[in-house]
Amino acid sequence: MFIVNVEGAIHCYGKWLLILRSEKEEHAGGLLSLVGGKCEIEGVSSDVLERTLQREIFEEVGCEVSEIQYINSASFVTDSGLHVIDIVFYVSTNQENPTQKAWMKLMKSFGWPLLRYWNILKFPLI
Repeated sequence: MFIVNVEGAIHCYGKWLLILRSEKEEHAGGLLSLVGGKCEIEGVSSDVLERTLQREIFEEVGCEVSEIQYINSASFVTDSGLHVIDIVFYVSTNQENPTQKAWMKLMKSFGWPLLRYWNILKFPLI
C-alpha cells in the first residue's frame, strides 16, 4: 500500500512559494518544501490529485489555484518504511500574498531536492 502525496510548485509574478516543514514531520522535517499533502481515502472519485492539491494549498497558504499542470512523479520509502508516491504539479495563482508565508526567488543554493523540479521544468535559476 502506498501513501499518495501531491505537491505544488507555486509560481506568481516571477517568484516561487516555499514553506518550512514542521520539525515534527516524519519525512523532511524542518526543511524547505513545496506546498502539498496526502490524498485522503474517498472511495470512487475523479480528479482526486487536483482536488487534494487545491485543498492543501488553500489550507496551508490561503491561495486559490488558477492553473495546474503535471510535472512528474516519483516514489520513495520513509525512514519508518512507509512507501510514498509523490506527484508534483506546476501551479499558477494570482494571489501574491498568501497567509503568513513568504514568496522568494529560487536560488541555486537551495540544492536538491528542489533543483530536481526546476531541472524538469527548465525554469532558469537565479
